[in-house]
Amino acid sequence: MCTETSQKISGIVNPVLVEVTRGGIVESQHRGAFCVVDASGEVVLSQGDVEQAVFPRSSIKAIQALGLIESGAADAFGFNNEEIAISCASHGGEVIHVGVVKSMLNKMGLDKDMLQCGLHWPMHEPAGRHLAMEGETPSTLHNNCSGKHAGFLAVLKQLKISPMGYCEPNHELQQSIQAAMEDVCEVDLSSAPIGIDGCSIPTWALPLKNLALGFSKYAKPDGRVSKERGVAMTRLSDAVFEAPFMVAGTDRYCSRIMTAFGRRVFVKVGAEGVFCAFVPEAGYGIAVKCDDGAFRGAEIILSAIFEDLGVITKDEFIEKGVGDLHTTPLKNRQGIEVGSIRRGF
Repeated sequence: MCTETSQKISGIVNPVLVEVTRGGIVESQHRGAFCVVDASGEVVLSQGDVEQAVFPRSSIKAIQALGLIESGAADAFGFNNEEIAISCASHGGEVIHVGVVKSMLNKMGLDKDMLQCGLHWPMHEPAGRHLAMEGETPSTLHNNCSGKHAGFLAVLKQLKISPMGYCEPNHELQQSIQAAMEDVCEVDLSSAPIGIDGCSIPTWALPLKNLALGFSKYAKPDGRVSKERGVAMTRLSDAVFEAPFMVAGTDRYCSRIMTAFGRRVFVKVGAEGVFCAFVPEAGYGIAVKCDDGAFRGAEIILSAIFEDLGVITKDEFIEKGVGDLHTTPLKNRQGIEVGSIRRGF
């Protein structure tokens, strides 16, 4: 059932997109919305309210990272593909992720204390357990957004802008990110709802339709954005395709999908059940929102969209060893399959 709050916001009850089964019946459901836009800017597939503004959260890190390339910072500091990719990441805080962010800071001559993202235990639970067993506590390097913030610091250092308060909405860095969002997604954010993300930077709310439009430009940038921006988009997506593990990590949807299918799809998760994706060959941009914020629902929605677009077949999911990302089996404590999480549309 749609909550009273969401009904008041849009007046539209989003459809059931995912079903959770047990014992042959549907035990629970996930409602949501999604939008697919092609290279001409037209909506080719959608369900639910795609005009209602949502906070994209970390799903737009590839747009937030455009300045890393456009400012010349990536070249000035000699960042490799792993370092560029992790600037677009919500990484798991695994040893390799922490090492890559450290490398970025070392190349800039900066310390981790410059990162204003805050700290939390690694999202990858085994990495967190290992840290605890060693008697250590997490630092800002373990924050899933530390790579993005290292990229921010690179831009600021390259352009000789003070990093003081760089997370504030009125800081020059965040103003440039807002402008990039407005340009790529063709939306005016001057009066848009604004929130504070988990890593303390501002997040502007915009419709799923505009998010999908923005990522369709990532798929086919030529003639749709400036030449400089198109080059930056290509460079960032190339880096992610070359180093998909940096974007998420072990057993994470984004890394598993891009590792399995290479340059066929670009996928980026955001908090509260948001995904953005694009399909380079077909020129599709995709935006997904699971109403209850559940990752398990959003992942199945996105997999179903890939299937419906003819981008990845159900058989290919299975052949590539990621069949559980298409229909997730539910298992009990003894490993017995008792149900599944499957598409409901």
